[in-house]
Amino acid sequence: MKIIMYHYIREKVKKLPNFRYLHIENFKKQLDFFEKEFGFVNLEEFLFLKENPLFCNKLKNKILLTFDDGLKDHYNYVFNELTKRKLFGIFFVPTRIFKQKKALDVHRIHYLLGKMGGGILLNTAYNIIKPSMLKRSSLKLFKNYYQELDDDKSTKDFKLLFNYFIKPEYKEKILDQVITNFWNDDEIFDNLYLSKNELKTMSDNGMLIASHSFTHLSFKTLNIYNQKYELKSSINFLNSFIKPPIQIFSYPYGESTSYAKRWLKKYNFDFAFSSIPSKDINYKDLINNPFALHRYDCNEFIYGKANYG
Repeated sequence: MKIIMYHYIREKVKKLPNFRYLHIENFKKQLDFFEKEFGFVNLEEFLFLKENPLFCNKLKNKILLTFDDGLKDHYNYVFNELTKRKLFGIFFVPTRIFKQKKALDVHRIHYLLGKMGGGILLNTAYNIIKPSMLKRSSLKLFKNYYQELDDDKSTKDFKLLFNYFIKPEYKEKILDQVITNFWNDDEIFDNLYLSKNELKTMSDNGMLIASHSFTHLSFKTLNIYNQKYELKSSINFLNSFIKPPIQIFSYPYGESTSYAKRWLKKYNFDFAFSSIPSKDINYKDLINNPFALHRYDCNEFIYGKANYG
C-alpha cells in the first residue's frame, strides 16, 4: 500500500508569485495515473486493516490518499473531485484553527515566502533576532527533512530558522514583527481553513477526519507533556462533533517520537502517519509499527510537482 500526502491543492494563486501548490488540474491527472497504474484503497478496505492487518497483502500497490493541514482547498477542490470519482481520503486537521482566528505559524511562513521569497524575509528576520533567541542543537536533527524539499536555499533557511532554530518562546512574536512589514494576519487567515460545518459535511459523505495535533508544532521540539496536550486536546475537539470509525494521527512535519507513540497508544489511536523516509506499507508495518507509517509526498510521482504562483 502506498500512502500519498498532499497539502495545498488549488487553482492559480493571485499575488503570490513564489507560492508553492499543486494545481487542481495536475491533481486530477495524478488521480488518473494512480487509477491506471495502482488503483485506490476504498474506505471499507482501510477500516478492515484495523482488525486484520494481514489484509494489507491484498492491497499491494494500491493508493491511500491523505491531506494535511485542514485547508479550505480540501473542501473547495479535493472533496468534490473525490466524490465524483467515488473515492475517499483522510483529512488531517490541526485544531487550533478553530480556537484562535490567526493562521498557524507554518502557514504564515508559507504565505510570506509565497509573496516575498526567502532572501528579503531572512534579512528582515535577522535584523529582529538576537543571539539569545536562537538554539543551535537542532541543525543536524532537521536538516535532512529540508534537503528533501524542492526549495531554493534562502527559502529552506527561512523555514529552518522559524521551525527549529528560534526558541519556542520567541517564535510567534518574531514572526508577528516580520509579517507587519509585508502583510496582514487577518488576510492570511481568511478563507484558509476548513470550517466545522465543512468537516462535518465531508465526514457525513465518506471522508475520514483525523488529528494533525493542536498547534502544528514539530513533536521533536516538544517535551513529553506538551506532546500529550497536542494529542489529547486535538482529538477531544474533533470527537466532540465527529465520530470517526477509526482514530488516526498525522505528525506535523512527519517526525514521530517515542513519547508520542506512548500517548497515541494510551488514547486508543489505531494508526499514525509520518513521512520520512517514504516507502510502501505492508502488514508487518501495521503490526510492528502502527504509529509510524510512512507516506510518499505527491511530488514523488508524475504530475505531483509543485506549481508556483
